[in-house]
Amino acid sequence: MGNITVRIPTPLRRLTSGQDRVGVDGGNLGEVIVALNASYPGIQARLCDDSGALRNFVNIYLNGEDVRFLQGLKTATKAGDEISIVPAVAGG
Repeated sequence: MGNITVRIPTPLRRLTSGQDRVGVDGGNLGEVIVALNASYPGIQARLCDDSGALRNFVNIYLNGEDVRFLQGLKTATKAGDEISIVPAVAGG
């Protein structure tokens, strides 16, 4: 298991064989997503669009902070970090 914990939301757990947390390594969020996809093919397409940008309906938090307010996919990651993937919930 890698040094960075990624919390997997229920809709994506079919890609991780039902695991709700997986461990990967990466120096930034983009590398973490590539590493996730190497272990769990198809997950990157659910998180990023064809241009490689984060999809609008996916929120990703690094240690509780929204990466959109940090450096997005370039946000640095280190051992011990926890990343949470949170699908946006529609409503009003």
